[in-house]
Order: sequence, then C-alpha cells, then structure tokens
Amino acid sequence: TGGPKKYGTRTGTPSFKRPAKAHMPKFDDKIRLNKYLANAGLCSRREADTLIESGVVTVNGQVITEMGYKVEPTDVVKFDGATVKNEKKRYVLVNKPVDFSLRYEEDHSKKSVYQLIKSASKEPLIPVGKLDKSATGLVLYTNDTDLELKLTHPQVRVSQLFHLILNKEMSEEDLEKLTKGLFVNEKMFKAEDASFVKGKSHNEIGVKIFSSKSNMVKLMIGKLGYEIVKLDRVEYAGLTKKDLPRGHYRHLLEKEVGFLKMN
Repeated sequence: TGGPKKYGTRTGTPSFKRPAKAHMPKFDDKIRLNKYLANAGLCSRREADTLIESGVVTVNGQVITEMGYKVEPTDVVKFDGATVKNEKKRYVLVNKPVDFSLRYEEDHSKKSVYQLIKSASKEPLIPVGKLDKSATGLVLYTNDTDLELKLTHPQVRVSQLFHLILNKEMSEEDLEKLTKGLFVNEKMFKAEDASFVKGKSHNEIGVKIFSSKSNMVKLMIGKLGYEIVKLDRVEYAGLTKKDLPRGHYRHLLEKEVGFLKMN
C-alpha cells in the first residue's frame, strides 16, 4: 500500500506535474488555497480556482472566493462541507543497491527502489534527480514537489560526493584535470574536489561536485578516456550514508528538511 497511487504514462513514476516554467520555489508555511486543494488530490490548480470562485470552499467556516488566498497548516479547509486534508510531506532517503531502478516497475520481477520503500509512506513519492540503475548510493524520495523542483533546478549547486572504481588507474595529471575543468559536448564541467582513495590503488577515486545533475561525473570520466566500473553516491545535499545500510531507507529529520529548504 505504500507504493505510488498514480503513474505517469512514460516513466512509470507518480504523475506529478511540473510547472510550465521551472521557477525557483519559495518555501513558506502558508500556501495558496488552490495549491492546498491540488496537493490534497482534489483537482488541478486551475480547477481549484474555479471551485474557489464558485463559493464552495470554506476556510475555518468562512466562504473564500479570493484568488491567491493563503491558508495556514492549522486552518480547516472544506469543500462542499467535507474537510479536505492536505497530504503530509514525506522525505525518504534510500541507500540504493546495484541494479535497482529509481522508477516504479509494474513487473515485480524487475528490481525497483519502490519495492524497498513500500512501507515508508502512504503518499506517492517521486525520486529527486537521477541515478543510473547500475549505480549505488543515496537517493531522496519525496512528495514535496517544491523541494524536488529546487534540488533539480539548473541554478542550484547541490553537493554530491561519489566513490568511483575505474577500469584502470588514473594518472595524477588526469585527476587534476577534473578540478581544473573539462569541455564535454561544448560545455564546461568542473569538480569541486577529486582525490585518490587513501590506501587503495589509483583506480579508486572520490569526486565531489556542486550540481543538480549527477551525470556530469560520468561525462568527465569518459572524456578522460576511463570507464566507471562502480559508482557509489556516498553524500547528497549534505546527507550521508551513516547508519544507513545498502537497501535500507530512513525518514529525514525535521532539521535536515529545514536545511535542504534553506540552502
């Protein structure tokens, strides 16, 4: 019962809709009434505007027809006399095993992270960003579309640390190139930090980036003529794998959620 309730036609993930223009979201305890109704699964925001205008929505017993009206988390919202419950926001961090897909799989013989988090939430969750099926490590799932939009926004510098095992040893010169920057497909990519893993051969490296995209590491490594045998994301947006074994999940602490929204 904890899996997603709706699925998109192309990806198989819950059918949340992004805004036409991906503006950076602003976080506030108050939210617009039309968004409250949409988040509850009652209708779309545009349909909610029509309901509000028609006078069938009340807040704390008062009919509200004002467009843009904002409600508090403690307000009682009713539609046609029935209380509308806004879904609780969930933030689930998963340590993904190898060969598990991030998306929902109708065929249960195919491995999906949704099989690991099915008891984590009654609300449908979506993964934040992407991680290859062959990769392992941290993935955040949530139903907070504002946070998902922020963390995947091109302008946001999300910290990500990867432990890589390559098909051959990397030279110190190539390691330096990762932090100096490389042109890949006419775009400049640059790692914040790159180093050899202490006590290991030089085919094991750690690479830290500040980007909403995870594939830039793979692109840089490929540009230098190496192949990634194993990729493990050990840190994501300040969150780590500490006390989170492979294949397990945990809910974020309130202070962790606050940190993600703040930065």
